[in-house]
Amino acid sequence: MDPVLSTVRLTVREAVHTLSSSEDGGCIFSTLGSLKRYLGETENPALPEEQEEFARIHFSTFLRCLVGKLSPDWLELLPDGQLEELWASFFLEGPADQAFLVLMEAIEGAASPSFRLMKMARLLARFLSAGRMAAVMEGQCRQQTEPAFSLLQETLLSKVVGLPDHLGNRLQRENLAGFFPQNYFPLLGEELLQALQVVVESLRGGLDCSVSFLSQVLGKACVHGRQKELLGVLVPRLTALTQGSCLWQRVCWRLVERVPDRAMEAVLTGLVEAASGPEVLSWLLGNLVMKSKKAQFVMTQKLLFLQYRYTTPVLRSLLGYLAMDSQRRPLLIQALKELLETWGSSSAIRRAPLAQQHYISKAILVCLAHLGEAELQDCRDELLASLMAGVQSHLDSSLPSVRRLGMIVAEVASAQIHPEGPPLRFQYEEDELTRELLALATPQPAADSPSEAGPPVAPLTAETPNEEMVSSGGPQAQPEGSDSELDSDDEFVPYDMSGDTELRSSKAPVYVRDCVEALTTSENWERWEATLRALEGLIFRSPAATQEVSVELAKVLLHLEEKTGVAGFEGLRQRALVAVTVTDPVRVAEYLTTQFYALNYSLRQRMDILDVLTLAAQELSRPGRRQKPPQRGPPGPGPQPGSPATPAWRAVVEERIRSKTRRVSKGSAGQGPAADPNKFNSVAGYFFFPLIQLFDRPLVTFDLLGDDQLVLGRLVHTLGALMYLSVNTMVAVPMGKALLEFVWALRFHGDIYVRQGLLSAVSSVLLSVPAERLLADLPDELLEAQSWLADVAQKDPDEDCRTLAIKALLLLEKLRDKLLPPPPP
Repeated sequence: MDPVLSTVRLTVREAVHTLSSSEDGGCIFSTLGSLKRYLGETENPALPEEQEEFARIHFSTFLRCLVGKLSPDWLELLPDGQLEELWASFFLEGPADQAFLVLMEAIEGAASPSFRLMKMARLLARFLSAGRMAAVMEGQCRQQTEPAFSLLQETLLSKVVGLPDHLGNRLQRENLAGFFPQNYFPLLGEELLQALQVVVESLRGGLDCSVSFLSQVLGKACVHGRQKELLGVLVPRLTALTQGSCLWQRVCWRLVERVPDRAMEAVLTGLVEAASGPEVLSWLLGNLVMKSKKAQFVMTQKLLFLQYRYTTPVLRSLLGYLAMDSQRRPLLIQALKELLETWGSSSAIRRAPLAQQHYISKAILVCLAHLGEAELQDCRDELLASLMAGVQSHLDSSLPSVRRLGMIVAEVASAQIHPEGPPLRFQYEEDELTRELLALATPQPAADSPSEAGPPVAPLTAETPNEEMVSSGGPQAQPEGSDSELDSDDEFVPYDMSGDTELRSSKAPVYVRDCVEALTTSENWERWEATLRALEGLIFRSPAATQEVSVELAKVLLHLEEKTGVAGFEGLRQRALVAVTVTDPVRVAEYLTTQFYALNYSLRQRMDILDVLTLAAQELSRPGRRQKPPQRGPPGPGPQPGSPATPAWRAVVEERIRSKTRRVSKGSAGQGPAADPNKFNSVAGYFFFPLIQLFDRPLVTFDLLGDDQLVLGRLVHTLGALMYLSVNTMVAVPMGKALLEFVWALRFHGDIYVRQGLLSAVSSVLLSVPAERLLADLPDELLEAQSWLADVAQKDPDEDCRTLAIKALLLLEKLRDKLLPPPPP
């Protein structure tokens, strides 16, 4: 037996025996002090071979002995905490990995609550604050070949990353702040950075090191959902270190490459979110997507197609990283192909959430901003085919936001993919999202390329011609009396004509029957326009005369086309149709509902019919409604400018009379609104049932269950509105039953707009039909609707649909609580 090894073993054995049996504080203190020489911390350290044997064979056993002796009486054998400080020094100065594992083992094995548990927890907090976790990870970076090394790494990995969970379970409410996840993982990031610093210094010194354990720590922490805390510390520091050092870049590339595949997605998503731009990602990842299939899938598939929660700057960083290197640019082109294919899929447009469609559209525009015409030349036909199919699918959508997405992407993509062809131009409303999408289409100019950002001379000149010409030394104004074109009448102040009115030679008809003739046969366009503007007022002033020609007038208005560019033509026509429907609701509603399913009508006309029926029903159901619309202006000549307004002096006179008049009893100061019954009560069925009867019968040019889903969505919303306006009417119960059957037939429709209308219709039934009649007449329908609503609230891809389903479920819950008595206490 080797005498050197025997000496270390005998010394440790005697020390353990002394600690176990002695109660003399001085003897214990001297015994512990003698063992400190094996840690190399005294003036007379042991030989290197003895220190290595002590650390490799005996250190863990000795630490467990120290943990076993820990008690209040044992620590008080020496005053002023001398023994406790010496006892703790073995954990803080010895081999860090063994000390950490013994500390965790002692904490998990101690009774809770107990003196030993809290002492070990506080010692672990000192261990972390002293930077010993970096020493734990540094030890694993050295090349190890022992068979038990992998088992030790697995144990350390579990304890290092799971430390907050272990300590939280053991300490419960007495947990220390340093063990909270929001405090521990930033500290772990600092320690991991220190370990990387040691690796870099070792490589500079010619020593081999491995970052495999650090990669596993990084991956496991990110899998646990701690990317923000850990990478929030690592990424800014690594960005500064890799910016000017190739060695640091190689170490970072290796660090991410060695992350296990099961954790690669969590690490990459965290890095993409934490990086401040594509340059930083390129420094940290290198060509990782070309070396790792898992990384390539995450970067080009998962983050682009399956997840859509990331912000626009994150998307710019991701696609900019793919565009920064010539080896990675083919992946960007392939991603653009797949993005356009998904964007143009009619199934995806119908079923994907709107937020995901926005995300994919942004990704397409960012890709196009990074790719040049030469790179797109080889795949132009494929891209154009996907683009054209996608434009058609988007324009067929019933949601305005989806149609606007199709227009914007089509304009930008067609100009990039086929610049020599005719440009696509659409008309759409601009909002914040539209401006953001258009901004993505232009690549961000580089700071060192002044040619791309020349001075905008032309716009400035066009906006301020005089100032620009004077300041630039251009031609000055000619002297007075010159024959130059600049000698004009620009110096005269224009006359204010804002109050002038246009003189018209034709007067509007006085009778409703004359309006029908003027709108159909008149060639005098001024008379035609005057008739259209006056028609609504005539209808309300002459209800009896209107009822004689109501159907004929409705037919004329429904087929009326704009001929003279009348401002507000659609509004005038719609208000006139609503007025004639309100005046003669039964016959006009029968006519309009019949024409809705008739041949030879455009989709625009069918949607106009639905709008008119909804507005007329709203007007009829309004209590105390007026019989004629408010005056658009004074009937006679208006007051001259500067003259006092008539209501002002009249109010003064009435106030003086009221103040000087003595009344015995004072009633209402003014006449209240006359009582007016709900006129929609008696006609609701004429509006509702003809619309709901023929929806499943396709016509040659009109198929609600086929391509005309936009009109179907408008029909569903109209039926829901009519149901809601039928509250407290006699026909509400059969209407509700018919509407629930209609909803049940279409409940799995793929269009989002249609599903939103169906959910709103269910809520309308619950609000309009009395609760007692719901449970008495529609119990089966309610049960079916409840199960469907619960399924939609959990699984529907559209957020608005889920919200509407939840609101309908809450209404059902209120109805149940209202009708069923509460259980006895």
